[in-house]
Amino acid sequence: MKTNLDNGENKAQVKSKERVQKHGEVFTNEREVNAMLDLVKHETERIDSRFLEPACGDGNFLAEILRRKLNVCRSYVEQQKCTQLEYEKNAVLAVSSIYGIELLSDNATTCRERLLKIFEDEYRSIYADNIKPECLESVRFLLNKNIIIGNALTYHRVDKPEEWIVISEWSLLGGGMMNRRDYEFSYLVASSQGNDLFSDDPCETFPPVHFLKLNPQSYGE
Repeated sequence: MKTNLDNGENKAQVKSKERVQKHGEVFTNEREVNAMLDLVKHETERIDSRFLEPACGDGNFLAEILRRKLNVCRSYVEQQKCTQLEYEKNAVLAVSSIYGIELLSDNATTCRERLLKIFEDEYRSIYADNIKPECLESVRFLLNKNIIIGNALTYHRVDKPEEWIVISEWSLLGGGMMNRRDYEFSYLVASSQGNDLFSDDPCETFPPVHFLKLNPQSYGE
């Protein structure tokens, strides 16, 4: 579902009549976004709880979900329950659990940029000049993988029409290592029984990579 919410401010629900006519693009307002997320409030506050928005627009549902998850990460710091490294691990895990598919490339780009900014602003507000560039790069990589320019109805990418949409499952292992398994979105939809989004039949698996070293080079991309 497309929304148009940014830093708590309401914006126009329609960008243009042409976009409405061609793509059915109408954005949801802030009140409705929060009301809907409050129905699953306990899940939005679980760092590792996965959310997939198949028509994510420019990312307002995902932005609010990320804010809620990062608030939980911050609370651990304020309660002195974690070190900076543990905060970074939790915050990266929070980002890795958020997925979006969007038909329009400008919306997808805006979504990635907004989520990265939310992460960086929150990270910097806690650790100021002690933030790690490699942590930001890991988040940037995750958002580039998890926010996909595609058609959730046909299961194909829009930027690469010959390719199926592939979604990466990220899970945290011991020692800060992240596991990655890739799935074709069409398979996930067909095999979903209302439980976890992912199954035990990925189309590709990768060696574990440290959460601060998530980048194209680590995966040979």
